[in-house]
Amino acid sequence: MHTPLVSIICLCYNQQRFVKEAILSALEQTYENIELIVVDDASVDNSHQIINQMVEKHPKIKYFPLPENLGHCAAFNEGLKKAGGEYIIDLAADDILCSERVEEGVKAFQRGGDTCGVNFSNAERVDKSGRHISFHYPIDELGHSVVPVPEGDVFEEVIRRYFICSPTVMFRKDIIDAMGGYDASLAYEDFDLWIRTSRDYKYIYTDKVLMKKRVVSGSAGQKQFKIRSTYLHSTFRVCEKISKMIRNNSEKEALKKRIKYEITLSLRLISFEVALKYFRLLKSLK
Repeated sequence: MHTPLVSIICLCYNQQRFVKEAILSALEQTYENIELIVVDDASVDNSHQIINQMVEKHPKIKYFPLPENLGHCAAFNEGLKKAGGEYIIDLAADDILCSERVEEGVKAFQRGGDTCGVNFSNAERVDKSGRHISFHYPIDELGHSVVPVPEGDVFEEVIRRYFICSPTVMFRKDIIDAMGGYDASLAYEDFDLWIRTSRDYKYIYTDKVLMKKRVVSGSAGQKQFKIRSTYLHSTFRVCEKISKMIRNNSEKEALKKRIKYEITLSLRLISFEVALKYFRLLKSLK
């Protein structure tokens, strides 16, 4: 059986409490053909020292400390330049891969064929101490999702709503390379990644809990809903991209619905400039 190389890019910024566990979760996969690339985005805590200790114990780790803070998207791109894998996992240093995550992802891609670009799974939300909070998709006694999860052509569904748990995503390197990596001008990556990949490639869902997502204060998900958040500008930029990618009226209606939601959110977060931009974008669609 073909066992393609999988590159796990672990991004760290001030995660001294969690980075060791994240690295160990990558090293303890049931799938063997893995390269682990750790990028420290100029942390100002003890993350660098902890990562160095892990590298001393596990010399196969490829470690790239950055001299200045670049932000998630640009820092990921630095790791991507070093990656030689056929598939990529973007691992935040406060999250934890379950031991079968990579193996299940490779199986999914082998089943999905050339039209499949992204694999994702269910996840368990845990607190800073690793205690269970909830599951991304509620599960039954066998661990299967009790709600329907979209897969295949998900472009329109991605426009409509958030349903993919970002840390569970595993994607093909050739696709992200063709896109030029993450858009470094954005404050966050996942919405843009989903839009750009789902336009031409299918998503395949693995109905297992394969990731533990850490819920901590100050996380990216929480920053998105802060007053005058810079994330609002990035979301608008992605919606602009969508307006140039839609191919039919159904997709246009999905974007209109999304824009109306984003206008309400922007007004609530006192980002009137962003709300005005959305009004103009909505008008252009009519």
